[in-house]
Amino acid sequence: MLAGIQRGEQRSRQKGEVTMLTRQLQRRFGSIPSWASERIAQADLPLLEAWSLRIFDAQALEEIFSD
Repeated sequence: MLAGIQRGEQRSRQKGEVTMLTRQLQRRFGSIPSWASERIAQADLPLLEAWSLRIFDAQALEEIFSD
């Protein structure tokens, strides 16, 4: 039961991070291409957090996703 609650909380947090990152990218770079939306949708929480920090230094959208 507890594991199910934790998974639900993790999914909820991940969904929030996806929403926030998408908004930040749209604000900074305009329309988000489908390849970027797909990468965001498939990313785990640590990767989403790392990408959200790269927004401050990136000059181009592609720089956010360079790994």
